[in-house]
Amino acid sequence: MRFGPDILRQADILATFSEDAPRITRTYLSPQHRAAGDYLLTLMREAGMSASFDALGNIVGRYAAAQPDAAVVMTGSHQDSVRNAGRYDGLFGILSAIACVRDLHRRGVRLPITIEVVAFGDEEGVRFPATLIGSRAMTGQFDPDWLDRTDESGLSLRDALVAFGGDPEGWRALDRRHAAHGNVVAFIESHIEQGPVLLDAGLAVGVVTAIAGATRQRVRVTGLAGHAGTVPMGARQDALAAAAEMVLAIERHCTEHEGLVGTVGRLAVRPGAINVIAQDVDFTIDLRSGDDRRRHDAVAAIDDAIRRIGARRRVSVAIETLYDEAAARCDAELQQQVAAAIEANGIAPRYLASGAGHDAMAFPAIMPMAMLFVRCGNRGISHHPDEIISAEDAEVATLVLLHFFEHFQSPTRAIAAAHATQPTDTP
Repeated sequence: MRFGPDILRQADILATFSEDAPRITRTYLSPQHRAAGDYLLTLMREAGMSASFDALGNIVGRYAAAQPDAAVVMTGSHQDSVRNAGRYDGLFGILSAIACVRDLHRRGVRLPITIEVVAFGDEEGVRFPATLIGSRAMTGQFDPDWLDRTDESGLSLRDALVAFGGDPEGWRALDRRHAAHGNVVAFIESHIEQGPVLLDAGLAVGVVTAIAGATRQRVRVTGLAGHAGTVPMGARQDALAAAAEMVLAIERHCTEHEGLVGTVGRLAVRPGAINVIAQDVDFTIDLRSGDDRRRHDAVAAIDDAIRRIGARRRVSVAIETLYDEAAARCDAELQQQVAAAIEANGIAPRYLASGAGHDAMAFPAIMPMAMLFVRCGNRGISHHPDEIISAEDAEVATLVLLHFFEHFQSPTRAIAAAHATQPTDTP
């Protein structure tokens, strides 16, 4: 095999850059982010790319085309992780792309396109209450208010960027619509499926049709602390009991409505003493659907249910929306090119939607986008240490991605955009 074993070995090395080893946790702008980025920079440069960190801590490598004015195709994925993560989420799409460039460089091949490989610094949103920070900056969607958001220690994103060596105002120059970045015509992301569809179908890879939209909220429930032994049950304003009922209401709504999933992934209780009634509870909600209307209806219904529970239990409720992203459709022409690359490797194309969010979902705002999924083993488990892919599947997916680059044709939308006026100034 040309690619698979090396990719898995590199993923093993990257797994060592963790904040809580032997578990894998690598958050945005942490020392582990820096260490992993330095390793990726080495791989990119050895593969024949020019590469560096950008102002927001993304790692960007470029493999120039034979002609200096050639179209640019972006690829890559994220290098941050959830807490107690697997080894391949995000990183596979970076390592597979680097492997493609390395192969071209070894063969002395310069394509008619420039390939730009990006390792986005933050996709998961674990450290700061914002997601897709790097990819949003590159698509003109960065919100400068994010710079004032803080992590659990109270450190702002602005100050964390300065400590990392970045530039809090540098997001202005990252927009890929800007002429300084050349004629960027498409984005493709290769990613593990994070589910069992391809595994159940016996297929190594698949064509992604769309990425589900998502809404993330933070709910604060405020009751009244009291002595666990002296306050009668009927007199209590128990924030935790109210929050528990709210969590079950979320589960019930999402179970009863097809095409919708909802998750409460974090819950914090204060004061957190065994003999004190809970006064404050914060919890998060993650709602996803490929149908934006269904998702928005669910948000409204769940918010109403939470407020009604709060009123009945005599606790106050504050709901804050942290993130709201529409479903993103993959470009039809690029889907065909991905399917052709899969067929060229002797596999029947399987089309499937992504329930997970990805950096790719930021790009339809300014350019055509596509995704290639690679099969997960172990029942499709992801965001967990049991997440696995095989060297054989990593090999196939990289061959497919390489074929895509070598046979790339600019889609109609990109050709039309090339005749439009690009911004000459950063927003």
